[in-house]
Amino acid sequence: MRASLIQIAVNEGESVEARRRRMASLVREQAGADLVVLPELWTTGAFAFEDFDAQAEPLEGPTYEAMAKAASDAGAWLHAGSVPERAPDGQLYNTSLVFSPSGDLAAAYRKIHRFGFDKGEAVLMGAGRELVTVRLPGTTLGVATCYDLRFPELFRGLVEAGAETLVVPAGWPERRRSHWTLLARARAVENQAFVLACGTAGTHAGVPQAGHSVVVDPWGEVLAEAGADEEVLTVEFDPAKVARTREQFPALRDRVLGLETPRR
Repeated sequence: MRASLIQIAVNEGESVEARRRRMASLVREQAGADLVVLPELWTTGAFAFEDFDAQAEPLEGPTYEAMAKAASDAGAWLHAGSVPERAPDGQLYNTSLVFSPSGDLAAAYRKIHRFGFDKGEAVLMGAGRELVTVRLPGTTLGVATCYDLRFPELFRGLVEAGAETLVVPAGWPERRRSHWTLLARARAVENQAFVLACGTAGTHAGVPQAGHSVVVDPWGEVLAEAGADEEVLTVEFDPAKVARTREQFPALRDRVLGLETPRR
């Protein structure tokens, strides 16, 4: 499987519409990839809290339309990162969209863990409630977003639901970049799964971004890692390695906590 992670910056002075056009062009350039992954909240910037309300859009809004067409043009599965979604009741969500190569919506995931410690996203956005997986030819994606990376129980739930490749778009701050790589590798090792973690570059709302999008294999080995600047990180990996790893080192079958308590 060939995957391309598009690590862009949310440039000041660039309109959201201009950014959509730029991203659609970058997606189309990945024709030949099986899967394309975009970062979290790339239309606004993950830390541009004051813009969330003004830039929020319905699920099938302009970003949905642009990314559906881009996926179809590229003939690739597209995890289109996330957008600030305004639900019909007015509630905002940090919502990820996954499109098939025909441009059809395959899944939508509302971020469960909101960052901010009682401010920012944590108070402006509603919390998702449902785990989301998407079946692709050759692998099943488990979908998570940024701050979710710190909560291993979410990823174990995705694995229980059949996930073999864990996709994490993010707007991760540079000051905690060491955590970004560490946690991506930890989620890969403990779940014996591939992790595709796509971040942003540049500075968003005064917060320098980590960049360093990364692809990790089920043994925790880094297959590819971007730098700090804008970059398209492309890597080929074998999804069948997940099954081989779980067979060779069957740690998942020994888990006890979280399962039904054994009778004594």
